[in-house]
Amino acid sequence: MELINEELLDKVTGMAKESPRLRMNWNFHKSLEAKAQRLVNALEPGTVLPIHRHRHTAETYILLRGRIKVMFYDDNRNLTEETTLDPAAGNYGINIPENQWHTLEVLESGSVILEVKEGPYSPIAPEDMLGTI
Repeated sequence: MELINEELLDKVTGMAKESPRLRMNWNFHKSLEAKAQRLVNALEPGTVLPIHRHRHTAETYILLRGRIKVMFYDDNRNLTEETTLDPAAGNYGINIPENQWHTLEVLESGSVILEVKEGPYSPIAPEDMLGTI
């Protein structure tokens, strides 16, 4: 059993703050080949996540604490939709459809999402990245 509690969130947040990428995963799946990728992802302001898509799987974020802005784009890098996830405001999560260009911006230190998508894990291919915002 692995409990998702304040202790775990603080631990992963501390690791994210020490990481040059300003983010850190804590995986619950046993291998990168698992059919379901389930993880806690601690994110700090300034982390850079390129605009990207997952061609063959949807992706779900549930924000456990903090605030993040999730942005959707079209093929020409035009912003088409954005929403702020903030549990204090009643916006807890988002489902990102497969093949949807997206990125996020971390608005508050200590932000942590529970992330779920189909596996196995595959790195984002160059043709599935539009670059940074």
